[in-house]
Amino acid sequence: MRNGLGTLILTGLALALASVGPNIFPAAIAGYGTLNVLAKQWLIPSIVGVAVIALLARTRSPLIARSIGWGALAGGISTVALEAVRITGFHLGYMPGSLPKLMGVLLLDRFALGPNTASNIAGWAYHFWNGAAFGIIFVLLVGTKRVWAGLVYGLVIGVGFMVSPVVQSLGVGYFGLQFSIGFPTVVSLAHAAFGIALGWLARRFLGQQPSIVLSRIRLTLGHGVEEASLSHSQQ
Repeated sequence: MRNGLGTLILTGLALALASVGPNIFPAAIAGYGTLNVLAKQWLIPSIVGVAVIALLARTRSPLIARSIGWGALAGGISTVALEAVRITGFHLGYMPGSLPKLMGVLLLDRFALGPNTASNIAGWAYHFWNGAAFGIIFVLLVGTKRVWAGLVYGLVIGVGFMVSPVVQSLGVGYFGLQFSIGFPTVVSLAHAAFGIALGWLARRFLGQQPSIVLSRIRLTLGHGVEEASLSHSQQ
């Protein structure tokens, strides 16, 4: 029970830290602080924390270490697929602007000054880290057995984005319908491309791996039932 519970706790901690990156941008837009401050207080420590867990788990829980490393790589590469669709949609006039550039000026507190090379690098780096973080979450939470699960996962992320404070702040309404029907179309296709690429790459890198979270919950509960049955039989 201890091994299952310990792995479950470590996985939960990795999931919590990986989820910080994708959430601080909408949190900043919602008024919970500036992205510049939230990045210093939450984003950087969370990235360090994920890296530390991966390194410490190499000997005690190599499955977690491999899942974090390969999941991050799969998510980062899959972001390229997302960007291929998004940039095409932007040039066709279906998207109002470049989100990575916006994130960059907010990260470096240059909103009034506008983007420069440093802010663009920061914004794109943050964008790809978010892709890597979603890759880590996917592998740990969903597993890699079914490629199509990546598609569903990507679409869920896309819908979450379109109802988030980020899209609301652009003044285009829920799902961006006040901008054009092309907005939700491009966002959905971009996140579908991300999800398909993520599902395929994660399986390619890790094979058919079940959800670590669900498997460890079953293992922990199974041991708990066995221990309870044994204790009852001895009375």
